[in-house]
Formats: sequence, C-alpha cells, structure tokens
Amino acid sequence: MAFAGIWTNWTSERKAKEGEVNANLFAFLTCASNLVVAPVHPKAMPVVLPTERELDLWLTTPWDEAKSLQ
Repeated sequence: MAFAGIWTNWTSERKAKEGEVNANLFAFLTCASNLVVAPVHPKAMPVVLPTERELDLWLTTPWDEAKSLQ
C-alpha cells in the first residue's frame, strides 16, 4: 500500500539572513473519506494505492490517466 503524493524542488529567499535556499516540498493527495475513515475525519483521507498495479500507474503514466486514481 502507498499514499499518492507529489513533490517539487522550490527555490526562494524566505529569510534575508539565510539568502536563497532550495527545498524539496512534498504533499500527499486526498479524496473524499470512505465509510471507514469518515467517522474519524469526515472531510478527506489520503488517496491510497492498495495494489502494485495502481502504484505503477501512479508513478509511470501521464497525468491524464494517473489522475483517475484520485
């Protein structure tokens, strides 16, 4: 099992003393809560990729196809 996530490298100057910094930013995608999760968190839950096939789709296919997993 895996959570669907995205990442990007971000460059900015957040603090003048630090100067320009590079950071890897990560996030996981959410979807509507299912019946198991809803009693705990009714708004959203992580997109769970329970099979190896879904994980492979998420990592290797174009976004137009992969987004159907969300």
